[in-house]
Amino acid sequence: MKRYLLISVLTVLTFHVMAQQKIVQTAGRDQLGTFAPKFAQLNDEVLFGEVWSRTDKLGLRDRSLVTLTSLISQGITDNSLIYHLQSAKNNGITRTEIAEIITHIGFYAGWPKAWAAFRLAKDVWAEDGQGTDAKAAFQREMIFPIGEPNTAYARYFIGNSYLAMISTEQVSIANVTFEPHCRNNWHIHKAKSGGGQMLVGVAGRGWYQEEGKPAVEILPGTVIHIPANVKHWHGAAADSWFAHLAIEIAGEDTSNEWLEPVSDAEYDKL
Repeated sequence: MKRYLLISVLTVLTFHVMAQQKIVQTAGRDQLGTFAPKFAQLNDEVLFGEVWSRTDKLGLRDRSLVTLTSLISQGITDNSLIYHLQSAKNNGITRTEIAEIITHIGFYAGWPKAWAAFRLAKDVWAEDGQGTDAKAAFQREMIFPIGEPNTAYARYFIGNSYLAMISTEQVSIANVTFEPHCRNNWHIHKAKSGGGQMLVGVAGRGWYQEEGKPAVEILPGTVIHIPANVKHWHGAAADSWFAHLAIEIAGEDTSNEWLEPVSDAEYDKL
Protein backbone atom coordinates (compact mmCIF):
# COMPACT_ATOMS: atom_id res chain seq x y z
CA MET A 1 0.00 0.00 0.00
CA LYS A 2 2.83 2.40 0.89
CA ARG A 3 4.63 1.62 -2.36
CA TYR A 4 1.42 2.26 -4.32
CA LEU A 5 0.91 5.55 -2.47
CA LEU A 6 4.48 6.65 -3.23
CA ILE A 7 4.07 5.94 -6.93
CA SER A 8 0.79 7.85 -6.98
CA VAL A 9 2.25 10.82 -5.15
CA LEU A 10 5.31 11.03 -7.38
CA THR A 11 3.04 10.96 -10.42
CA VAL A 12 1.22 13.99 -9.04
CA LEU A 13 4.49 15.76 -8.24
CA THR A 14 5.90 15.46 -11.72
CA PHE A 15 2.83 16.61 -13.59
CA HIS A 16 4.96 19.05 -15.63
CA VAL A 17 7.39 16.28 -16.46
CA MET A 18 5.49 13.02 -16.77
CA ALA A 19 1.87 14.16 -16.94
CA GLN A 20 -0.39 11.92 -18.97
CA GLN A 21 -2.08 14.68 -20.92
CA LYS A 22 -2.65 15.48 -24.55
CA ILE A 23 -0.10 17.95 -25.88
CA VAL A 24 -1.76 20.81 -27.72
CA GLN A 25 0.32 22.26 -30.57
CA THR A 26 -0.77 24.84 -33.14
CA ALA A 27 2.56 25.87 -34.67
CA GLY A 28 1.91 23.84 -37.82
CA ARG A 29 -1.49 25.37 -38.46
CA ASP A 30 -0.32 28.85 -37.49
CA GLN A 31 2.71 28.88 -39.79
CA LEU A 32 1.88 26.41 -42.58
CA GLY A 33 -1.88 25.90 -42.38
CA THR A 34 -2.63 27.37 -45.78
CA PHE A 35 0.67 26.58 -47.50
CA ALA A 36 1.07 22.95 -46.41
CA PRO A 37 -2.09 21.92 -44.56
CA LYS A 38 -1.24 18.20 -44.48
CA PHE A 39 2.21 18.83 -43.01
CA ALA A 40 0.61 21.18 -40.47
CA GLN A 41 -1.89 18.49 -39.49
CA LEU A 42 0.82 15.82 -39.12
CA ASN A 43 2.93 18.18 -37.02
CA ASP A 44 0.16 19.29 -34.67
CA GLU A 45 -2.08 16.24 -34.44
CA VAL A 46 0.29 13.30 -34.96
CA LEU A 47 3.76 14.36 -33.81
CA PHE A 48 2.56 16.34 -30.80
CA GLY A 49 -1.05 15.23 -30.40
CA GLU A 50 -0.18 11.53 -30.51
CA VAL A 51 3.56 10.81 -30.23
CA TRP A 52 4.49 13.44 -27.63
CA SER A 53 1.25 12.72 -25.78
CA ARG A 54 2.14 9.05 -25.18
CA THR A 55 3.48 9.95 -21.74
CA ASP A 56 2.30 6.66 -20.28
CA LYS A 57 5.06 5.06 -22.42
CA LEU A 58 7.78 7.71 -22.13
CA GLY A 59 7.57 10.88 -20.03
CA LEU A 60 7.90 14.40 -21.35
CA ARG A 61 11.27 14.90 -19.66
CA ASP A 62 12.73 11.84 -21.41
CA ARG A 63 11.18 12.83 -24.73
CA SER A 64 12.79 16.25 -24.41
CA LEU A 65 16.15 14.63 -23.70
CA VAL A 66 15.88 12.37 -26.77
CA THR A 67 14.76 15.26 -28.99
CA LEU A 68 17.55 17.59 -27.87
CA THR A 69 20.14 14.87 -28.46
CA SER A 70 18.82 14.29 -31.96
CA LEU A 71 18.64 17.96 -32.95
CA ILE A 72 22.04 18.91 -31.52
CA SER A 73 23.67 15.84 -33.08
CA GLN A 74 22.40 16.98 -36.47
CA GLY A 75 23.71 20.50 -35.93
CA ILE A 76 20.22 22.03 -35.94
CA THR A 77 20.35 25.33 -34.06
CA ASP A 78 17.35 27.17 -35.45
CA ASN A 79 14.06 28.05 -33.74
CA SER A 80 13.16 24.38 -33.41
CA LEU A 81 16.07 23.81 -31.04
CA ILE A 82 15.16 26.92 -29.06
CA TYR A 83 11.59 25.65 -28.76
CA HIS A 84 12.73 22.23 -27.55
CA LEU A 85 15.22 23.75 -25.11
CA GLN A 86 12.37 25.80 -23.65
CA SER A 87 10.18 22.70 -23.54
CA ALA A 88 12.95 20.75 -21.82
CA LYS A 89 13.15 23.43 -19.14
CA ASN A 90 9.37 23.31 -18.68
CA ASN A 91 9.57 19.52 -18.50
CA GLY A 92 11.94 19.64 -15.55
CA ILE A 93 15.48 19.67 -16.96
CA THR A 94 17.52 22.01 -14.77
CA ARG A 95 20.31 24.40 -15.70
CA THR A 96 22.89 22.08 -14.17
CA GLU A 97 21.48 19.10 -16.08
CA ILE A 98 21.33 20.81 -19.49
CA ALA A 99 24.97 21.83 -19.13
CA GLU A 100 25.91 18.21 -18.42
CA ILE A 101 23.67 16.91 -21.23
CA ILE A 102 25.18 19.17 -23.89
CA THR A 103 28.71 18.44 -22.64
CA HIS A 104 28.03 14.71 -22.99
CA ILE A 105 26.54 15.17 -26.47
CA GLY A 106 29.62 17.15 -27.50
CA PHE A 107 31.90 14.12 -27.11
CA TYR A 108 29.73 12.02 -29.42
CA ALA A 109 28.24 14.55 -31.86
CA GLY A 110 31.03 17.09 -32.12
CA TRP A 111 32.46 19.95 -30.07
CA PRO A 112 31.31 22.78 -32.43
CA LYS A 113 27.71 21.49 -32.22
CA ALA A 114 27.88 21.61 -28.45
CA TRP A 115 29.20 25.18 -28.54
CA ALA A 116 26.31 26.21 -30.80
CA ALA A 117 23.78 24.56 -28.52
CA PHE A 118 25.28 26.17 -25.41
CA ARG A 119 24.80 29.65 -26.90
CA LEU A 120 21.06 29.01 -27.12
CA ALA A 121 20.76 27.11 -23.82
CA LYS A 122 22.38 29.96 -21.88
CA ASP A 123 19.57 32.28 -22.99
CA VAL A 124 16.82 29.78 -22.16
CA TRP A 125 18.17 29.16 -18.64
CA ALA A 126 19.43 32.73 -18.15
CA GLU A 127 17.13 33.57 -15.25
CA ASP A 128 18.16 30.38 -13.43
CA GLY A 129 21.76 31.53 -13.58
CA GLN A 130 21.16 34.78 -11.74
CA GLY A 131 22.95 34.91 -8.46
CA THR A 132 26.24 33.23 -7.66
CA ASP A 133 25.71 32.52 -3.97
CA ALA A 134 25.24 29.07 -2.46
CA LYS A 135 21.46 29.36 -2.46
CA ALA A 136 21.32 30.12 -6.18
CA ALA A 137 23.74 27.30 -6.93
CA PHE A 138 21.60 24.87 -4.93
CA GLN A 139 18.44 25.97 -6.75
CA ARG A 140 20.06 24.99 -10.02
CA GLU A 141 20.40 21.41 -8.75
CA MET A 142 16.66 20.73 -8.43
CA ILE A 143 13.43 21.21 -10.36
CA PHE A 144 11.34 22.33 -7.38
CA PRO A 145 11.63 25.93 -6.14
CA ILE A 146 13.38 26.75 -2.89
CA GLY A 147 10.51 29.05 -2.04
CA GLU A 148 10.32 31.71 0.65
CA PRO A 149 11.91 31.86 4.11
CA ASN A 150 10.05 29.51 6.41
CA THR A 151 9.12 32.25 8.86
CA ALA A 152 5.90 30.63 10.09
CA TYR A 153 7.85 27.71 11.56
CA ALA A 154 11.19 29.41 12.16
CA ARG A 155 10.86 29.03 15.93
CA TYR A 156 10.90 25.26 15.45
CA PHE A 157 14.14 25.25 13.44
CA ILE A 158 17.81 25.81 14.22
CA GLY A 159 19.20 27.70 11.23
CA ASN A 160 17.49 28.98 8.10
CA SER A 161 14.92 26.99 6.14
CA TYR A 162 12.69 27.71 3.16
CA LEU A 163 9.25 26.48 2.15
CA ALA A 164 7.57 26.04 -1.24
CA MET A 165 4.13 24.46 -1.45
CA ILE A 166 4.02 22.03 -4.37
CA SER A 167 0.43 20.81 -3.88
CA THR A 168 -2.44 21.90 -1.66
CA GLU A 169 -5.09 19.71 -3.33
CA GLN A 170 -5.72 15.99 -2.80
CA VAL A 171 -2.35 15.57 -1.07
CA SER A 172 -0.47 18.30 0.82
CA ILE A 173 3.12 18.41 -0.45
CA ALA A 174 5.80 20.95 0.40
CA ASN A 175 9.40 21.30 -0.71
CA VAL A 176 11.42 22.15 2.41
CA THR A 177 14.97 23.44 1.94
CA PHE A 178 17.56 23.58 4.74
CA GLU A 179 20.77 25.54 4.75
CA PRO A 180 23.83 23.57 5.94
CA HIS A 181 23.62 22.67 9.64
CA CYS A 182 19.89 23.57 9.75
CA ARG A 183 17.46 21.10 11.31
CA ASN A 184 14.00 21.15 12.82
CA ASN A 185 13.16 20.37 16.44
CA TRP A 186 12.14 16.98 17.67
CA HIS A 187 8.45 16.64 16.87
CA ILE A 188 5.57 14.16 16.58
CA HIS A 189 2.88 13.84 13.92
CA LYS A 190 -0.01 12.79 16.11
CA ALA A 191 -3.03 10.88 14.83
CA LYS A 192 -5.77 8.70 16.27
CA SER A 193 -5.50 6.56 13.13
CA GLY A 194 -3.61 6.92 9.86
CA GLY A 195 -1.51 10.06 9.71
CA GLY A 196 2.23 10.40 9.68
CA GLN A 197 4.44 11.82 6.97
CA MET A 198 6.64 10.81 4.04
CA LEU A 199 9.89 12.51 3.09
CA VAL A 200 11.42 12.23 -0.38
CA GLY A 201 14.98 13.51 -0.82
CA VAL A 202 15.22 16.05 -3.64
CA ALA A 203 18.73 17.51 -3.57
CA GLY A 204 21.76 17.73 -1.32
CA ARG A 205 22.33 15.59 1.76
CA GLY A 206 20.45 15.43 5.03
CA TRP A 207 19.52 13.37 8.07
CA TYR A 208 16.43 11.78 9.61
CA GLN A 209 16.36 10.33 13.09
CA GLU A 210 13.75 8.68 15.28
CA GLU A 211 14.13 8.79 19.02
CA GLY A 212 16.28 5.92 20.27
CA LYS A 213 17.49 4.95 16.77
CA PRO A 214 20.57 5.83 14.67
CA ALA A 215 20.23 8.71 12.22
CA VAL A 216 19.53 7.79 8.58
CA GLU A 217 21.18 9.67 5.71
CA ILE A 218 18.80 11.17 3.13
CA LEU A 219 20.02 11.61 -0.45
CA PRO A 220 18.08 12.50 -3.63
CA GLY A 221 15.54 9.72 -4.13
CA THR A 222 15.64 8.46 -0.55
CA VAL A 223 12.14 7.81 0.82
CA ILE A 224 11.46 8.04 4.53
CA HIS A 225 8.19 6.74 5.98
CA ILE A 226 7.41 8.42 9.30
CA PRO A 227 4.69 6.66 11.30
CA ALA A 228 2.24 8.68 13.32
CA ASN A 229 3.04 9.26 17.00
CA VAL A 230 6.79 8.72 16.58
CA LYS A 231 9.23 11.35 17.90
CA HIS A 232 11.78 12.38 15.26
CA TRP A 233 13.66 15.21 13.54
CA HIS A 234 15.19 15.88 10.11
CA GLY A 235 17.46 18.44 8.53
CA ALA A 236 20.59 19.16 6.51
CA ALA A 237 24.05 17.73 6.89
CA ALA A 238 26.60 20.13 8.37
CA ASP A 239 28.40 20.57 5.03
CA SER A 240 25.51 20.50 2.56
CA TRP A 241 22.33 22.28 1.56
CA PHE A 242 19.41 19.87 1.61
CA ALA A 243 15.85 19.70 0.30
CA HIS A 244 13.10 17.14 0.73
CA LEU A 245 9.46 16.87 -0.16
CA ALA A 246 7.24 16.60 2.89
CA ILE A 247 4.05 14.66 2.14
CA GLU A 248 1.33 14.71 4.75
CA ILE A 249 -0.59 11.45 5.18
CA ALA A 250 -4.29 11.79 5.90
CA GLY A 251 -5.57 10.50 9.22
CA GLU A 252 -8.06 11.00 12.01
CA ASP A 253 -7.52 13.74 14.59
CA THR A 254 -4.11 14.71 13.21
CA SER A 255 -1.88 17.38 14.74
CA ASN A 256 1.80 18.25 15.10
CA GLU A 257 3.51 18.52 18.46
CA TRP A 258 6.78 20.47 18.41
CA LEU A 259 9.27 19.56 21.12
CA GLU A 260 12.81 20.47 22.19
CA PRO A 261 15.55 21.45 19.73
CA VAL A 262 18.15 18.95 18.56
CA SER A 263 21.17 19.98 20.59
CA ASP A 264 24.54 20.71 19.05
CA ALA A 265 25.96 17.79 21.01
CA GLU A 266 23.43 15.38 19.45
CA TYR A 267 23.81 16.84 15.98
CA ASP A 268 27.62 17.00 15.98
CA LYS A 269 27.79 13.25 16.65
CA LEU A 270 26.68 12.76 13.06
